Amino acid sequence: MAASPLTFVLSLLLLPLSLAEIHFSEIRSDSRSIIPFDEFGFTQNGRLDLNVSSISFRLPSSTSSADLSLSLVGFFLCTRESWYHVLDQLQQNEIVCALQSNLIKLLFTFDRLNSSSPDRFSLSSFPVSDLNFFALVYCNCIPYLEVSMDVKSAMYNLEGKNSQTRDYLSAGKTNLPQIYFTFALIYSALAGFWIYMICTKRLSIYQIHFFMLMVLALKALNLLCEAEDKSYIKRTGSAHGWDVLFYMFSFLKGVMLFTLIVLIGTGWSFLKPFLQDREKKVLMIVIPLQVIANVAQVVIDETGPYEQASYAWRQVFLLVDVVCCCAVLFPIVWSIKNLREAARTDGKAAVNLMKLTLFRQYYLVVICYIYFTRVVVYALDTITNYRYQWTSVVAGELGTLVFYVFTGYSFRPKEHNPYFAVDDEEEEAAAEMLKLEYEEEFE
Repeated sequence: MAASPLTFVLSLLLLPLSLAEIHFSEIRSDSRSIIPFDEFGFTQNGRLDLNVSSISFRLPSSTSSADLSLSLVGFFLCTRESWYHVLDQLQQNEIVCALQSNLIKLLFTFDRLNSSSPDRFSLSSFPVSDLNFFALVYCNCIPYLEVSMDVKSAMYNLEGKNSQTRDYLSAGKTNLPQIYFTFALIYSALAGFWIYMICTKRLSIYQIHFFMLMVLALKALNLLCEAEDKSYIKRTGSAHGWDVLFYMFSFLKGVMLFTLIVLIGTGWSFLKPFLQDREKKVLMIVIPLQVIANVAQVVIDETGPYEQASYAWRQVFLLVDVVCCCAVLFPIVWSIKNLREAARTDGKAAVNLMKLTLFRQYYLVVICYIYFTRVVVYALDTITNYRYQWTSVVAGELGTLVFYVFTGYSFRPKEHNPYFAVDDEEEEAAAEMLKLEYEEEFE
């Protein structure tokens, strides 16, 4: 039992907070002492349905089943805070099994299996009136006992005291459908405005502008599918196929967004009509990595937390995401370096200074976007009370929206006159500024 507390804590830390719909899990010949299934935020009208079937036990041939105490095998609900106190009880030998603690909500122990149907049991509409964030956990305190079973669980809140309408989204996530739909409308409006810009400024349009329109459209479709996905889960506990569309548009949006950042960073289309070999190599790295990242995300979302593969895929996802975020910065750095060199040789200091300033700003904004959406949003999701989990979603979407708006505004279709209609005084001032930067760099 020494390893079980650590296993449970790590499992809860890695368990996605969005898991809330109906789940069906197959456990086969598993001797693990702790298996967390789902986490859910309950209101005062919380309910739990738990159906376990095809139960069978197996002990090593060298172990006698005469002293088998199935009261040490069962299911319970527990908060993270309570679990730390359960750990203290175990370490101080106050209890020998987590199922004996008075700090958990005991659901069922296997010694209560009905003799007429010893391979199954069912809990229907088990009331959970405590306003808290609970984990559904299976516990096996008998060493070497292998258990096989099929587990179907559903946690939900009733929308009113006398209502039978179920809400399968965790408290704090129940308004996600409206949030995603609102952002989908915003991106649809931005896509419409971008189409208007393309139609009214045809002489200033480059291929990159059509690429940006495609990214906007995919983002809007992705959010729309996510809104429908959460809406169906909220009402029925199942996505009804909307999760497939969500994953598809999420994959396309992810690949296209990172490709767009790389292409803008290289200056493709609006600064030069081609990509250099090293820039093509970056794309050849980023696109396959995004494919792997999206496959990992699907596995994480669709595989239950009891699966060991989900932990490995989560590490793969984090690693790949970090590599992609770092890789997209290289083309921007190369463009900044090329513009600085060009500014000292082609005699167009003012023009190059304007472009150099733009790329520097974009470089900083990309770093801020990556840091905010990968670090700040995760930290917000971790420290926020379960009733306000929606705030991390809003923060992430607002950060992404600001990044999209900045990118669109900075590289919008516009006349070329500001680049070329530069008087002598501006040219001299720009040349002097570039000269000072060059001198500071080599000091």
